Order: sequence, then C-alpha cells, then structure tokens
Amino acid sequence: MGKVYLTGAGPGDIDLLTVKALRVVQQADVIIYDRLANPDILLYAKEGCEFIYVGKEDSHHTLPQEEINEIIYQSALKHEHVVRLKGGDPLVFGRGGEEGIYLRERGIAFEFIPGVTSAIAVPEYAGIPVTHRGVTVSFRVVTGHESKKAQSQIPWENYKTDDTIVFLMGLHNLDKITQKLIEVGKPKEHPIAVISKGTTPEEKTVVGTLEDIYEKAKDLPTPALIVVGEVVKLREQLNWFEQ
Repeated sequence: MGKVYLTGAGPGDIDLLTVKALRVVQQADVIIYDRLANPDILLYAKEGCEFIYVGKEDSHHTLPQEEINEIIYQSALKHEHVVRLKGGDPLVFGRGGEEGIYLRERGIAFEFIPGVTSAIAVPEYAGIPVTHRGVTVSFRVVTGHESKKAQSQIPWENYKTDDTIVFLMGLHNLDKITQKLIEVGKPKEHPIAVISKGTTPEEKTVVGTLEDIYEKAKDLPTPALIVVGEVVKLREQLNWFEQ
C-alpha cells in the first residue's frame, strides 16, 4: 500500500505553492485534484503520472465526498505516492479531515501538507489586511456555503464585534449573509468587499456596504471570497496586485 499526501495547492497563484507541495507533486504516481487547484501545477508531475479530476464545474454536480474518499483509497492500493491536491489548505473547509479519517480507518498512511489559505492570501492580494493595528486585532474565517440539509452552525449573534470576517465560497449566499449581519446589529453602511478569482490574473474586487454590495457584486464569477470589516477601507492605500 502507498502513502497519501493531502496537499494544499494554495489560492491560485502558482508561485504560492509551497516547496514541500512541489516536491510531492514531482514524486507522485497519481494526482487527484479539484477545480480550485491551479492546473498548471500538474506540469511539474513526472512522466507517466496519472491525473484524476474530482472537482466541480459550473452547472455540473461534484462527485459525492464518499466517492472521492474511495478513489483516494483505491489509488493508494495501486500506487506508492498518491497526491490529493486541494485548493487553498486541505483543512480549511477542504474536507481533508474527512479524507484522512477514511484512510486511517482502512490502514492507509497519510500526511497533511499545509497550503497557503485563500482566507488570508486573497484579501492580501486585494490590498485588504485581515488585521491592522488600530483597526482590528482578530479575524474569523467562516464558510459561506453550509449544507442545505443541516441546521446552520454559524453563530450570527456573535458577529456584532469589530472582528474582520472572511466568508469562503459565499457568493451565491451574499444576499443572505449581508441581511444576517444587518439583523444582528451591524450598520448598513459597514464596509464589505467581494474578491473574485483572487491571486490570479483575472482577479477583480468590488467594494461596497452591507446594503449595496449584493447588487454590485452578484454577477462576479466564482470562486469568490467575501471580506467584512473596517480593514476594507485600507484597500485604497494598499491595493497593489490589481494595479
């Protein structure tokens, strides 16, 4: 049996791939990758490496997680080095923990290789620091796409603080997110930004308020990230990548 490397591919810019992630990609016998992993990373694979795509395209259903788990497991039975390449970091809403548990229960060795998370890197490329002295000393990272089958686990009532809030994968729920924040006490004029295709040449950032951001940003392409907080105002001084 082989070993599985649950590997973070970073947020999009291939230069943000870690040295360790690059090394396991170069050694891989098979790479199982998703839509958010930059496909150019596959160019670094050795000759004969097998590629298995398990991502999601617009208007197409993703593979069930249970099926992805089984693909990873079966690959480990056939190959010595298996890389599961996931956008961002494998454990920040990447379901890498579920994949690790599935492998452990079946006696397969695995290793986590952290990736640069989009929760920090994407705002940074847009000139928005998630913390800034005199503005905020903390930030939250929240899923913007909860399972429709389960009751919400997001503690909206706790979001009245001055923390920066970063929502991942939340563009389709942007209207709901802004309304919830207003309901719990955030002012309608509170600053918010939506960043589409962050850290890539197609990056686009739209800035607004909780009241008007939905109309401004609803047609942006995915993947997109939402940043809520006074730090958004610093973009005027710190925007560097899009310029």
